[in-house]
Amino acid sequence: MDWTDLIDAAFDVAGNSNSDTRAEALRTVEANVVPDERPVASTAGRHPDHFRRGVLVLTTRRLLFLKDGKPPVPVPLSAVTDATVSRTRINGEVLLVVALTGSHRFEDVVKAEVFAEQVRAAAQLARDAAHQAVAAPAAAPVAASSGAELLDQLERLASLHHSGALTDEEFARAKQRLIG
Repeated sequence: MDWTDLIDAAFDVAGNSNSDTRAEALRTVEANVVPDERPVASTAGRHPDHFRRGVLVLTTRRLLFLKDGKPPVPVPLSAVTDATVSRTRINGEVLLVVALTGSHRFEDVVKAEVFAEQVRAAAQLARDAAHQAVAAPAAAPVAASSGAELLDQLERLASLHHSGALTDEEFARAKQRLIG
């Protein structure tokens, strides 16, 4: 699955056939993709601050809410601690994503149970990858690294920190291990 397929599937679920809106959502996602981020799943839903439906896009690194070309509402997966679904008469299936960065509520989510399970699985993989990234530099001998290898490792850590996969403290600790 590529980004276009993911956006098309989400807009089909949302019942939005506007090609301009799809193209804008695709541009927004592609402009915000971080290195090594890949599409996982998508569905339609509504953010409580918006009246019309938008698109929930799950990647290997983040959960994004896209609507009408506005900046995405990102939730880093490495910070997600739980994703639950409840049902209400007014708001339909409600997806509540609890993260270290706060809780995020999405209403009228299509196939919310399935999507919540995908969010939980992707979050676990993201947390595992973040912990391995922090532990891996500690195991590698710094003296044996060439300047180019050290720079590559620092750039990778910065990318993980920028994407939200590493906290400020984890980033500082891992960087200190690399530099010595």
